[in-house]
Amino acid sequence: MNDKAVAAKQELLKLLDQDYNQTHDQLAHQLSVKPEQIAQWMKELEEDRILVKCQPIINWEKAGLDDVSALIEVRITPQREVGFDAIAARIYRFPEVRSLYLMSGAYDLAVTVEGTNLKEVAQFVSTKLATIDGVVSTTTHFVLKKYKEEGVIIDDEEADRRLLVTP
Repeated sequence: MNDKAVAAKQELLKLLDQDYNQTHDQLAHQLSVKPEQIAQWMKELEEDRILVKCQPIINWEKAGLDDVSALIEVRITPQREVGFDAIAARIYRFPEVRSLYLMSGAYDLAVTVEGTNLKEVAQFVSTKLATIDGVVSTTTHFVLKKYKEEGVIIDDEEADRRLLVTP
């Protein structure tokens, strides 16, 4: 694939990241290619696991679901020859885990977990996460309110504070 096509695919990914709901026609117009080319690139991106999953951002609080989210800082002892990867693989396989990142700084892994209540998340940490060989310590931070997620403002109460002017 030539450099021009690679650059166009990267630009496609940026457009999809901003708004995945755009049609192939809209994307093709912005990239000056045919819609068939967009369809082909999307297929390739999915097959190469570059475009992994497209999912909506839902304001669960407004939807009436009071699930609990927590960010858990995990300090681990890396294992010889596999480093952090083996323990990370054990952690990300738990269904409660929404995301997992290797971090620099005071802790090694950042784990985002969801549960139906505080007790469920605490139970996960104490019985599943903290008991894994190599886990040195955990610190759990419960999410109290989401303001912005994945670049999207969740509930913008200050969307338009201009005064209404009528003739």
